[in-house]
Amino acid sequence: MERLTDTPTLKAPAERFTGDVYLDMIEAPAEPARLAAALVRFTPGARTNWHVHALGQTLYVTDGVGLVGTRDGDVVRVSAGDIVKCPPGEEHWHGATGTTLMAHIALLVGDGNGDGTTWGEPVTGEQYTAALAATAGRTSDVGR
Repeated sequence: MERLTDTPTLKAPAERFTGDVYLDMIEAPAEPARLAAALVRFTPGARTNWHVHALGQTLYVTDGVGLVGTRDGDVVRVSAGDIVKCPPGEEHWHGATGTTLMAHIALLVGDGNGDGTTWGEPVTGEQYTAALAATAGRTSDVGR
């Protein structure tokens, strides 16, 4: 057993995120295990770029209220305790609402060449505003 006590909080790279996002790595994929896990904290309005995971991703929301959207326009509102599974190859984004922070633990299985994530362009302000409007007044869509 190993107790890890020094896991620094890092600012997420601006080329993959809009707004202020902070990462605490829990586990990085390393052979023979391929688990990648991180606590990701989004300030209000912050979000990922569009991205896709070769082997999928699971998000466990730990705090706040956020959004998860797909390229085909589906958007769910999430809150603490919700779990969202993004299947392999599905282009998506996730982040906080405009007024509330959101934190989640992101879990994925690497593809043997890293974490298997392909990053795309930023979610536009128009796309983000439309997602907020589509989920306004909802507390959570998970399980609906």
